[in-house]
Amino acid sequence: MTANVVLIQPLAALIAGILILIVPRLLNYVVAIYLIIIGVLGLAAGWS
Repeated sequence: MTANVVLIQPLAALIAGILILIVPRLLNYVVAIYLIIIGVLGLAAGWS
C-alpha cells in the first residue's frame, strides 16, 4: 500500500496543477480535493 501512496501523490499533484492552469477559478476546489485524498490515503496506509 505504501508504494501506491508514493506513486499517487505526484500524479495527483500533476493533475491538480494542470487543472489550475486551465481553470484558475477551480483552485479552491482542486486544493481541497487534493488534501482530502492525500489525508485519506495517509490514514489508510497507517492502518494497514
